[in-house]
Amino acid sequence: MSITQQYLLDSYRARLHGEPGPPAPGRHDLGLLREVRDHRHFRAVVAGRPARGRLRRALAGRLRSLAHRARPRAS
Repeated sequence: MSITQQYLLDSYRARLHGEPGPPAPGRHDLGLLREVRDHRHFRAVVAGRPARGRLRRALAGRLRSLAHRARPRAS
């Protein structure tokens, strides 16, 4: 059963029982992603690590090391 079918079934059942319907699928996704990001920043600060820019710094360091390896050596 797909998410849409489950949502329609839950809405139908809620309407039969006079209850409020469920939230639409995907309605709270952005809020959830923001909460996860904020929690990861919080955990980084508590652990004494930089809260922002860690991924960019890690990727930049990896690119530098790959570029260093790819340089032709002068003989």
